[in-house]
Amino acid sequence: MAPLTQSKIKVAYIQPWSIRFLNILNSIRNNRWGVGTREIFGALGPGFLVSVGYMDPGNWGTNLAAGAGFGYDLLWVILVSNVIAIFLQISSAKLGIATGKNLAQLIREQFPRTIVIFLGITTAIAMMATDVAEVLGGALGFTILFHIPLFISAIITGVIVMGFLGLSRWGFRKFEFVIIGLVSVIGLVYVYEMTLIQPDWAQVALHLVTPQATSASILTAVGILGATVMPHNVFLHSFLATQRLSSPAAPLQEKRKVLRLAKIDTLAALNIAFFVNAAMLIVAGTIFFQHVNPAGLDLQQAFVTLGPALGAFAAIAFGIGLLASGLSSSTTGTLAGQIVLQGFLGRHVEIWIWRVITIIPALIVIALNIPSVEVLVISQAVLSIQLPFTMVPVLLLTRRHDLMGDLVNGRYTNIFNILITLVVTTLNLLLLYTLFWG
Repeated sequence: MAPLTQSKIKVAYIQPWSIRFLNILNSIRNNRWGVGTREIFGALGPGFLVSVGYMDPGNWGTNLAAGAGFGYDLLWVILVSNVIAIFLQISSAKLGIATGKNLAQLIREQFPRTIVIFLGITTAIAMMATDVAEVLGGALGFTILFHIPLFISAIITGVIVMGFLGLSRWGFRKFEFVIIGLVSVIGLVYVYEMTLIQPDWAQVALHLVTPQATSASILTAVGILGATVMPHNVFLHSFLATQRLSSPAAPLQEKRKVLRLAKIDTLAALNIAFFVNAAMLIVAGTIFFQHVNPAGLDLQQAFVTLGPALGAFAAIAFGIGLLASGLSSSTTGTLAGQIVLQGFLGRHVEIWIWRVITIIPALIVIALNIPSVEVLVISQAVLSIQLPFTMVPVLLLTRRHDLMGDLVNGRYTNIFNILITLVVTTLNLLLLYTLFWG
């Protein structure tokens, strides 16, 4: 046989990958995986509603603090957090699809009363901390763009959120489209911001895959984790996934198909969230690190600083993205609050009740004039402390064959879920040590 030439060797290397890519496209087009292109686009929605919580003002605050204080050093935390988030959200969706019930309902049914009360109270506190960050972000967006007083802006944010939630009366899909639109705005803002800066890409790549943290950065690192992997999103996804079923007792074949679509939806949405979070930190690390005092930097100051650094339109884009982030995340956070309350209490709760309960702490924080980044970082640390208490029930419930049936987690999935639960718990212990003794 004639020896291979250099060009033939190149073809031999390239061809398998190109053929594999084309086969994937053909498999989707020809519905060989049980789902087609039209079904995939039709299924997009729950993952994007969940992804809003991964790009909320808490993320803006913690990513700004991380970039301004430590440059690119904490990029790896965003990558690790995103991997944890993907596995946790898929497990949550699977739990809802397999059982036809959301996580809060299952906790109330499957755990002792004392544990249910403990989880209900800690989850409510975590979601109130979430809403402080989200309402504050929306209010800051209005203040930055339209110079409306912050307290009034917070009230306007609450009213608009209730208007968005009201769209679900005319079909939940319309509500999903509004949130997807707001997510698109956030993404486009950071695509634009990234075109204006010249980061050190070698350092970006290095810190993305090289874990490192100091006693000074551990609070911010765990804040990033808390801002990225959020307890209320786990509860919300388990509810949203059930909405794609024809009924809670849908046949196994339908549940498998819905689960496939949920995985695609989650991967697409959370990888967009990863890009946005990484871009936030890279922009902050490029513009603010060693150029401004991170202790005095907040979102309003960042807006003012971006103008001279990148131009007036970049600053306006920052404000628009922050407003979209605050409105969208507060909307999904309010929906999650209603779902959690109903699940733990076992009775219907009007959505405006949770909206009123959670906006009060935000208004108090604004009235006390506490620096925004400090509030956002601490609120996200509170979320991170609660997160293991949400992850453990998901881990325990998804491994039970009597609940999950044929969709029960396999051995390797259970091992990975245990691993990420231990990682999150360890980081939280480090956080508590740093706060009280470090």
